[in-house]
Amino acid sequence: MFKRILVPTDGSEISAKALNTAIGLARVHSAKLYALSVKEPFPYSAVSEMQPTPPQEFFDAQERIASARVKLVLDQATEAGVACEGFTVEALHAWEAIIETANNHQCDLVVMASHGRRGVQALLLGSETQKVLTHCTIPVLVVR
Repeated sequence: MFKRILVPTDGSEISAKALNTAIGLARVHSAKLYALSVKEPFPYSAVSEMQPTPPQEFFDAQERIASARVKLVLDQATEAGVACEGFTVEALHAWEAIIETANNHQCDLVVMASHGRRGVQALLLGSETQKVLTHCTIPVLVVR
């Protein structure tokens, strides 16, 4: 039923649970996994001399962190005998990068973690998961 499964990761424990679910689904359906880690853009300000970290150092650190997260997914998928490709992308909004990556790779399922925001925080900020659920045109499996 599912042939291309996107699994976004932020390196959290709950993302690891979503990964385990995605790997299980991929094995059952003989599907390919696509791992994604979203990098934050550099927080430019009007007072550039006040930046605590130079932009290139920031970009390099973001790439190292995102690549390490994707490598963990690739390693676990390989160990489970599941085909997997990994990507890092920079985006202001992770939910937009998730949907764009799913579309670009013709994924038919997104498996992602729920971060459990509740109350006023969810009302004011919303969660990336909620935004993916709202805007994505393919099925989304949320793992708690």
